[in-house]
Amino acid sequence: MQQASPQPRLRVRYKKDGRLAFLGHLEVINTHNRSIRRSGVPFAVGNGFARRMRLQFSQALPVGASSECEYFDLMLTEKIEASRALEMLVAATPAALAPQDAAYVDRSLPALEAWLTRALWRVEFLGRDVDAAALDQVLAELRGEGDLEYLRGDKPKHIDLSSALVGWTLDEVDGRQVMSLETRSSNAGALRPQVLLDAAFARMGASEAEAGAPALRVARVGQWHEADDGHLVNAL
Repeated sequence: MQQASPQPRLRVRYKKDGRLAFLGHLEVINTHNRSIRRSGVPFAVGNGFARRMRLQFSQALPVGASSECEYFDLMLTEKIEASRALEMLVAATPAALAPQDAAYVDRSLPALEAWLTRALWRVEFLGRDVDAAALDQVLAELRGEGDLEYLRGDKPKHIDLSSALVGWTLDEVDGRQVMSLETRSSNAGALRPQVLLDAAFARMGASEAEAGAPALRVARVGQWHEADDGHLVNAL
């Protein structure tokens, strides 16, 4: 009996911007699912009762956040040129979720959501400036304390900032304050910039409380796998 050939694993990097930054993760999944079906790429389906497309995504973005570096892995029934698959996907996908690059990766790698453990975020402060020195001090205090409790809906959650918060810098770019925020995810969860900065501004004293926390524009600008030796491995 002839053994079936292993299904190739195509990894696709795509962006999420414009109005589609406000799509929830499930809506993003459904949009890509429909786009892949329209594209004509020879996607594989699972053997379960529902016969779902064999498609995996990187960690969900917060609603309202944009990204330059989201990923999905798609199993195919046959190996076609990655550049050709990319062309087919681009032609069938809304521009604000457009695929940017594609390549085949090792089938033995863990699922994307677990494998991509490091992220770089760009956070723009809108409407007013913040006290950079005070914010830096409070973030250092929060990381030193480790555990951060916050609410997700009505449910209390915890995250260990001593691991999840890798580093940050605050600079002025084109007259606007912009933070670069490095985070690490694990089985215990992932740190969202809004959660961290809500906690920081709540602690920054009466002047910040009276002014109110500034509005934020959040974008994920990098995702990597962190190896055991700390080296960052590109997704593609």
